[in-house]
Amino acid sequence: MDKLKKFTLSEDVLDIIQNCQGFIIPKTKQELVSMAFGNDNNDSFDVGYDVNGEQIIEANVVRCKNGAVVNYTDDYMRRRDPDCLLVADENDTDKPRYDDVYKDDFSPLRNSTFEWLKKQELIVMPFMAGGKEYGYEALLLAPVNAAFFACGLGDLQYFVNIDEYEGAFSPKAVIYLAPPFRHTHFNGKQIVVHNRLPGMHELFSYNLYPGPSAKKGIYGVLLNIGEGEGWVTVHASTVKVITPYDNEIVILHEGASGGGKSEMIENIHREPDGKSIVGENLTTNEKYYIRLKETCELRPVTDDMALCHPKMQNDSNKLVVKDAEEGWFLRVDNIKNYGTEPFYEKICTQPSEPLVFLNIQGVPKSTCLIWEHTLDSDGTPCPNPRVILPRRMVPNIISELVEVDVRSFGVRTPPCSIDNPSYGILGLLHIIPPALAWLWRLVAPRGYNNPSIIDSVGMTSEGVGSYWPFATGKMVEQANLLLDQILHSSSTRYVLIPNQHIGNYKVGFMPQWIAREYIARRGSAKFKQEHLVQARCSLLGYSLDSLKVDGQHIRKIFLQPELQAEVGHDGYDKGAKILSDFFKKELEKYNVPELNPLGKKIIECCLNDSPLEDYLDILPMRY
Repeated sequence: MDKLKKFTLSEDVLDIIQNCQGFIIPKTKQELVSMAFGNDNNDSFDVGYDVNGEQIIEANVVRCKNGAVVNYTDDYMRRRDPDCLLVADENDTDKPRYDDVYKDDFSPLRNSTFEWLKKQELIVMPFMAGGKEYGYEALLLAPVNAAFFACGLGDLQYFVNIDEYEGAFSPKAVIYLAPPFRHTHFNGKQIVVHNRLPGMHELFSYNLYPGPSAKKGIYGVLLNIGEGEGWVTVHASTVKVITPYDNEIVILHEGASGGGKSEMIENIHREPDGKSIVGENLTTNEKYYIRLKETCELRPVTDDMALCHPKMQNDSNKLVVKDAEEGWFLRVDNIKNYGTEPFYEKICTQPSEPLVFLNIQGVPKSTCLIWEHTLDSDGTPCPNPRVILPRRMVPNIISELVEVDVRSFGVRTPPCSIDNPSYGILGLLHIIPPALAWLWRLVAPRGYNNPSIIDSVGMTSEGVGSYWPFATGKMVEQANLLLDQILHSSSTRYVLIPNQHIGNYKVGFMPQWIAREYIARRGSAKFKQEHLVQARCSLLGYSLDSLKVDGQHIRKIFLQPELQAEVGHDGYDKGAKILSDFFKKELEKYNVPELNPLGKKIIECCLNDSPLEDYLDILPMRY
């Protein structure tokens, strides 16, 4: 066991490794890529397991010129199930407990999982959850035939070559990957069980889709550590925006799945003639265009998880962040044909190293094209095609700490009209005070037509911070941490940006691209009071009276949707009531004795339909 001499392992982990059918500690990504196809001679490899005497194929891995292309045989496995997380320990939690759901103690299943792993040849892969500098030592135990999963995890997190690691490697978290248990114990469901032991966070992944485990499962580990230490990993993309005049500003964009995080670090989409569609009227099909002669330069910082570790904060009174990941789980559903997003198309078509693609068509020995999405069983394209993209392959990426100037929140909104009112009443850009910014992060609407997860019907809440589906602790603790974070970053400003629809106009992600250009060109300048108009719905803070970017005015109907003939004051006010009622329902769960008293005052403003001034009295706003 000389291979393990640099590890300090728990008795359970050591027992599994010492009694398994052999193990491999990969030293390079290339080793994992080779193993993903079964052997070097395979161009197509089925990942399957014995389930009660029957061989069930979970996924197929195809060797393409630009990487490993993974497709799941079950449509259900191609998107994250938002209800897959269970907690097995007795620590504080608001999440469903394993023994409550299954009326049984988790220990027998835990032991069965360990015994199953002992019958496999294993990959034992060390990595750093949260990155090299501020991260935490962690370990993956997985069957060798699931090497594509290990390869994806190694790109998402910081892969550790144990030969080059200084000191003893002492995991604080471990992922046990046991795919067939979803059939034998969970009726085919994606289940991930968190077991928070003293000094060790166990994560049992009973499925092969990396979303709930390698991605969001590790997010849950970081949230649990942060809850104990008093800090938060924010669910956000971050970008440094450099104007044509070399002014710089950092925007951090939060939101539920589908809220535009990845899109915030994308270039603005253009038509073949160079114009961009601001919006299309759903009644008349009239399109409104804008032509930006020169757009800002984008320097990506984070794509989905922004580490806000206390060791990183300074005296600037701004939030300081760094990427919590080494790779991005990039959704490419909006890239439907060649030329849509040249930036990512170039990287993925001719990458400097093999990539892992999921839910994208793969033909052996060909080039995988990210706009050719796998078809689901009903013949429609899978809405959740993904590429795991290492940060090191992204040009002009920023790896240092950055101070956040503007913190935005994205909301996926449906159409709204007089005849069919909805919460699609947000204008293109809203300026909101810190108190409202906190409320939006508690309610975190999941929004309309969500492409990333299975449950996407109607307006539901993603939960506190929009990261609640991945957390294992208490909602009120996370609410308090987010409020503390806002209080300690008083120089960071807050905005609200919709996507998909503004009133009766289909807009896609154009609002955040235009807002990004507008905010960046303003630089550090404050929003002048005379340019702001109180929104008819106080939860939306201020609308803009006018917006001009690159010399072009955006029509006021996009800034104040109540001015659209199809919406009007009546349609808007009905939509505002839908939004307000939803907020009141969701905020009740936070109105508990453990809540910060200041937070209680803010929630009472919402429950009492208070005017905007009351929120400003609690926490002043930097315009």
